[in-house]
Amino acid sequence: MKENLGALVTETQNPKTLQLDTLNSLEIVTLMNDEDKNVALAVEKELPNIAKAVDLIVASFKKGGRLFYVGAGTSGRLGVLDASECPPTFGVPYEMVVPIMAGGEGAFIKASEDVEDKPEVGRRDLLAHDVTDKDTVVGIAASGRTPYVIGALEAAKEKGASTVAVVCNPNSPIANAADVKIAPVVGPEVLTGSTRLKAGSAQKMVLNMLSTASMVQIGKAYTNLMVDVQMTNSKLVDRAIRIVQIATGASTEEVKKALDESGSCKVAIVMLLAGVDVEEAQRRLKEADGFVRKAIAMK
Repeated sequence: MKENLGALVTETQNPKTLQLDTLNSLEIVTLMNDEDKNVALAVEKELPNIAKAVDLIVASFKKGGRLFYVGAGTSGRLGVLDASECPPTFGVPYEMVVPIMAGGEGAFIKASEDVEDKPEVGRRDLLAHDVTDKDTVVGIAASGRTPYVIGALEAAKEKGASTVAVVCNPNSPIANAADVKIAPVVGPEVLTGSTRLKAGSAQKMVLNMLSTASMVQIGKAYTNLMVDVQMTNSKLVDRAIRIVQIATGASTEEVKKALDESGSCKVAIVMLLAGVDVEEAQRRLKEADGFVRKAIAMK
């Protein structure tokens, strides 16, 4: 039986925007803004499921596992975007959060739509990473029916990995195939079927939550500071100095000295707040599994 894609929420026509082609610039962007206001509310309804997914990801990280994002088109690009930001923000290796996009890296710039219809390619691309039961695989698809993503999720389940669906059509094959379903229903798009709009915004918000909340829970933040930021350019060096100053109240000279000795915001903060040397700060952080607050409190 042929699939009725037109019945999907994300593919239906929005009755509020039927006059889109008659509007001026301000009217168009005002209409888009009005529709976008519904996105955060749709995501809010999914917070319990998002939290369940975070718990799966944290469990994977604590076992030495990885987080995979799998998607095609806009959904795939959003996965690549979120994954690529994790190493500089949280100081994790690139292989810890892995994006897999239909069509490969080249498809990030130049669309490769035909690949998304091939579940066997999604399966192959995921299995190429030697997925195990320690990993969590997040399938991202606004429609909830992308064959490429379905193939990858099926392969993940066969390997015992935890699976999460991030979709915008709740009763869809991908939603029903995953251990945890995250399905913010944002309604029809301003431009019919253009899921890079509200659906894409909702997916980006969800991915922000999945990665950030998971990283915080494995010790990548102290208060609300990104204490594992990598000092790889002048902007990030300046940010590191400010982070340690905010955390400790120490002078710029003291902070720079601690950072020069340690090469790490975390270690520098423990050194300054606990009054210990580099070696002791490193020891405490190791015993505290990287949590700065616990390391400072140690004796």
